Amino acid sequence: MENLFAFLNQNSGALTVVFTGFVTLATLVYAVLTAVLVVETRKLRQAQTEPRIEITVDALDFAVNIVRLCVRNIGEGPAKNVKFEPAVIDGGEAAESLLEEFLSPNFFQTGLRYFGPGQYRFSGYTQTNQDFEAKASSALCFKVTYESATEKKYVEEIVVDMAELRGRYQLGKPNLYSIAKSMEKIQKDLHHITTGFKRIKVDGYDSDDREREEKEREEWRREAAAELERHNK
Repeated sequence: MENLFAFLNQNSGALTVVFTGFVTLATLVYAVLTAVLVVETRKLRQAQTEPRIEITVDALDFAVNIVRLCVRNIGEGPAKNVKFEPAVIDGGEAAESLLEEFLSPNFFQTGLRYFGPGQYRFSGYTQTNQDFEAKASSALCFKVTYESATEKKYVEEIVVDMAELRGRYQLGKPNLYSIAKSMEKIQKDLHHITTGFKRIKVDGYDSDDREREEKEREEWRREAAAELERHNK
């Protein structure tokens, strides 16, 4: 122990420098980690208030040949002052006519003052069974400008390529659509019954009817047995 204390006393200055170096290094590492944590927290907070607009081609569930555009806010925050600047990239006159069909709702011209997270709007529709090749060869572009709740401005150019429609098909009717149609038919039948438009047909059958039927069945068995006996003779 005496030797250890003597060593520490003789080298106290060097040990102090080494200890100070370790403390300084630990402080720097802690400062870097704190800065990284602050940046990540800021990004997370921004993501929770950041809007994100997407535009996709959407077909009706019960009629795959009828398509429209779905404008949706897939971000976590609301979008304010949303403006649309549509243009044709490829497709010529057919694309111009297609774009005109899609732009029939008024919000494409006036914009959206508030577009909450998860909200969506639909464009006008077009029928792909009419002039399909020309429509499938069209490409549209939407320049979308909007602001977040923190007034951060966003500018995006979203390309809608109608070639995605090629090879698309649908087998049968969607389950939800079939259920809805069945419920509608049941509701219509119940309405007809309650209003007297259609009456329920009821066949009465009581104990007298059962007894008479049993007697007729017994008589038929006797006649059949007698006929069989005569035939055997």
